[in-house]
Amino acid sequence: MALNGGKAGDIALGFDKNGLGGIINASRSLMCAYKSDRWKDQFSDQEFAEATRAEAIRMRDELNKAIQK
Repeated sequence: MALNGGKAGDIALGFDKNGLGGIINASRSLMCAYKSDRWKDQFSDQEFAEATRAEAIRMRDELNKAIQK
């Protein structure tokens, strides 16, 4: 399943109830997380790694919630 800018609910069906079965490519949204509206006020350009980690955790949590529904 290929989606650009997909939401967790859009891709949750690609996973089983244990969260297995799918691969998500979110490279651009992770690499540029420090520029996003969500993180730009919390992280500077020099803190891009921290912003990337925060976004990856947010995405994981959102997907886990969608899978559990």
